Amino acid sequence: MSPAPVRPARRALNPFLHFARTGSLSGVLLLISTAVAIAWANSPLAPSYFALLESRFAVGPAGHPLELSLLAWLNDGLMAVFFLLVGLEIKREFLVGELASPRQASLPIAAAIGGMVMPAAIYWLINPVGEASMGWGIPMATDIAFALGVLTLLGPGVPIGLKVFLTALAIVDDMGAVIVIAFFYSDTPHLLPLALAGATLAGLVTLNLLGVKQVTAYLAGGVLLWLAIHETGIHPTIAGVLLALTIPSRTRINATEFSGRARGLLDEFDRAETGDLLVITSKGQQEAVHALERASEQVQAPLLRLEHSLQPLVQYGIMPLFALANAGVRFGGSGETFFTPVTAGIIAGLVIGKPLGIFLFSWLAVRWRLGALPAGTSWNMLHGAAWLGGIGFTMSLFVAALAFGSTLLTPAKTGILLGSSAAAVVGILLLRRELRRSR
Repeated sequence: MSPAPVRPARRALNPFLHFARTGSLSGVLLLISTAVAIAWANSPLAPSYFALLESRFAVGPAGHPLELSLLAWLNDGLMAVFFLLVGLEIKREFLVGELASPRQASLPIAAAIGGMVMPAAIYWLINPVGEASMGWGIPMATDIAFALGVLTLLGPGVPIGLKVFLTALAIVDDMGAVIVIAFFYSDTPHLLPLALAGATLAGLVTLNLLGVKQVTAYLAGGVLLWLAIHETGIHPTIAGVLLALTIPSRTRINATEFSGRARGLLDEFDRAETGDLLVITSKGQQEAVHALERASEQVQAPLLRLEHSLQPLVQYGIMPLFALANAGVRFGGSGETFFTPVTAGIIAGLVIGKPLGIFLFSWLAVRWRLGALPAGTSWNMLHGAAWLGGIGFTMSLFVAALAFGSTLLTPAKTGILLGSSAAAVVGILLLRRELRRSR
């Protein structure tokens, strides 16, 4: 039989569907959300923007509800789901990904360390004392959605090794950001909630050791963990990372068992055909399909199932909402916001510290034979990718909200937007030139 013709509508949608699958759409949505937030915050409707973010909502029993502003629910609640996805990606990379082998992991780890140390040091040199000095963690982060989105938009000529390097670097970067938030941007913990959080985490680890594979059981425990950590004074998004570490990575059946079971079920499916080619009329085919679905679930690790289910929610929902709520910088008429030491420190950290740290530490790792350049990648390409590492945005905005009150938050956001934009533009120009040369 000849293959069915592709419908014109489907053919027209194929480029967009491919674009969405690559993750570029996530970066575009972040860009749109940022533009909307800035326009809204500087329009005549600005009071409604800030009033909406400060409106309060209560969740929980009437006797003891948890009441937070909309901005706090987004930054403390929904971002915990973002950190859960980050934790799952970190765990997967260390188990079976680019960070599983010391030889493979050494280059992105070295690059990430350089990309965290150099910007923090540059920021601190510009803001060594006072409240402004607390912002040293802001330029340390890399926004993986924006960075990979930009890399993907450059076309198919980008070596896959460069994409893998930038992904692994951003994941190590996120792990460093989690550690910084936990130790430097959290309050002194209260002991009773801390004990409750420890007991909850121990319970989740016990579920893993007992072989429990139902993701819902872990998510229910994760809600309790979030509530307990919220009461400790530690930033509650850490609960997402801790929960991710307890999600099982083992499967109920292995690949060989699944292959044999699937072939047997497909044979049963064929034998149960009633002649009308409609599964709804064949009870045997329905049972075979349900059994095949169960086998498919059993061969997939809960960690991967949860990661795949969270990716669309985080990329196309939580991150754009976060950008909409946090990128609303209100620019004054005098322009003094652009020239504060906080703004200068963040811009310098993102456009000087990040590219310099990533490139220099990568060069040292290769020079000392701790790692090797990714396949098909030149030093000029890695230099361009190092600039893309200066796109801080999501995590930088998040750290800025933890570091500063309202007085310094606007200059910090301004520095993040300007520094990230400049790093993206330079990275695009460098990589486009090198890709043309390589062709």
